[in-house]
Order: sequence, then C-alpha cells, then structure tokens
Amino acid sequence: MIEPALSIKSLSKTYRNGVVALNDVDLEVKTGDFFALLGPNGAGKSTLIGVITSLVNKSAGKVQVMGYDIDTHFSQAKNKIGVVPQEYNFNKFEPIIEILTNQGGYFGMSRQAARASAEECLHKLNLWKKRKDTPQELSGGMNRRLLIARALVHDPELLILDEPTAGVDIEIRRSIWQLMRKINEDKKTIILTTHYLEEAESLCRNIGIIDSGKIIVNTSMRLLLEKLKEESFILYLQGPVTQPLELEDFSYRMLDDRTLEVVLSHGKTLHRLFDLLNRQAVTVSSIRNKANRLEELFLALTGQSSDTP
Repeated sequence: MIEPALSIKSLSKTYRNGVVALNDVDLEVKTGDFFALLGPNGAGKSTLIGVITSLVNKSAGKVQVMGYDIDTHFSQAKNKIGVVPQEYNFNKFEPIIEILTNQGGYFGMSRQAARASAEECLHKLNLWKKRKDTPQELSGGMNRRLLIARALVHDPELLILDEPTAGVDIEIRRSIWQLMRKINEDKKTIILTTHYLEEAESLCRNIGIIDSGKIIVNTSMRLLLEKLKEESFILYLQGPVTQPLELEDFSYRMLDDRTLEVVLSHGKTLHRLFDLLNRQAVTVSSIRNKANRLEELFLALTGQSSDTP
C-alpha cells in the first residue's frame, strides 16, 4: 500500500495569546496528487503549512510526510518537503547557481551533488543562461522560477507552493501553471495555496477548504463544482437588441444593446437559452462565464458575501 504524501490527524495549534489557529484538523493528501488548500485570510493555512514544515510547533495531533512522523523522524520528513514561499527570501547579491548549490547543502547533499542538482534545476526551469546573475538582476517571473528551483534542488517528493503566482502578470502566471503541471507529471505531489481561485480550478484534482481553523471541505474539485446551483454568463450579440426579449423564466438583464447577462439556475440549460434567442432572431457571437465557479462556492461555504472587501 502506498503511503499518503501527507497524513494529518487531530492537529491543533493554540498560540500563547489564546488564539486557536487549528482545531482538530484531519487531512490526507494522496501521493502524486495536485491538491488545493484554500481559505480566507486568518483561516489557518499559514499555521498549517508552518506545522507541516516544522516552523510552527503544534499543540496536539500527528503529522506524517511520506510516512515519516515529523516528531520522531524529523530529518527524514524534512528532506521529503520542498517549500516555495510567497516572498523572496534569498540573498539578492549572490549568483543564483550558488543559491541553489548552498540550498542543497542545507539538506545534507555534498557540494558536488548539490552543484549537479542545481545545474539540472536551472536547465529545467529555463534559468541556465542566468546562472551567474543575482536575483536583483532577474525579472519578477524569473525570481518566481528561482524560488521553485530552490525548492526542488534536494529532489523532494512533496512540494508546497504558497501563493506561487502572487504579484505576477497573467502571462507569467500561465507559464508557471505549465511548469507546475510538468512538475506534477514528474510524480511530485503538490499542495497549492492561492487566492487566484481559477488557478486551483485549473490545476488541482482535489481540494481542502479551511475556515476558522477547521477543514470544512475535503473533496474532489469535480464534486465540489457540481454543487454549484447557479452560473452567470455574459453573451455578446452580433447585432443590437431593440425590443424586450422573451426568455421565459430565465433571469437576465441587458448590459447594453449588444451584451446580455443571464443567470442559469438548476435545470436551465444554455441549449434552451440559445433556442429562445434564435426564435427572436438574436445571434450570439461569443459567451463567457461572468464569475469564477469556485469563487462562488468558496464564498458560500465560508459564509462570506461576494461584497466582502
């Protein structure tokens, strides 16, 4: 039987000021999974990651990484984990080849083995030509890739990505998505935290949502999305609409004379909507989802309003 990449049982953390950050958390991430860990600010995500990586002392419970208990087999568990933090935290004056080589040394690799792994990671992440440059000479996207390369240099089996695309533009974000998919295809287990909820929907197979220190959802992405009761669509029309539309019991409004917003509740279909529009000689040129489906679910599950700042 294959050990889960991460096994958490009855995990709790109460800080000295009395704040309960984690409250009896149970969570399992299968080996090879691409797992999303989501939650609002202050929900307990950072504390949970801190406990897994041994940066935060837990109050109670058990955590195993690739079968190794973080209390009784700390070194073995630590060597199985690679972490990509939100913020850049390397020496900005040090050549990136040295950053990676030194990182390997922190995990007990010989200088020769660490150098070889550093070179491999730089090639893999398209940073080889920049190997003698320092982080301050790199673009934001390159620095993001450098964070990932550093996390991979000791060849961990579990990669934790904490907001890996924060602050980058859409083109860089999607290139990082491609990279993360490739890493997962190379049999690395990935846990992703992100505030870009479309990122989780696009990349992850399973999802856990934490709120107020408790796991409130732990399921597959597919099953979670099936719970959505309504979807909003924006329809761009070929010509202007000059008369009120007759769309039976569809909820809709005209944003302008060529743009229609429609809400599809349970049981309503786009096929039926298009049929009604065709009868009125209204042609749709393109269509898009108005809102991210996962975001709507997230707000509902955590009891927040879409108007929450």
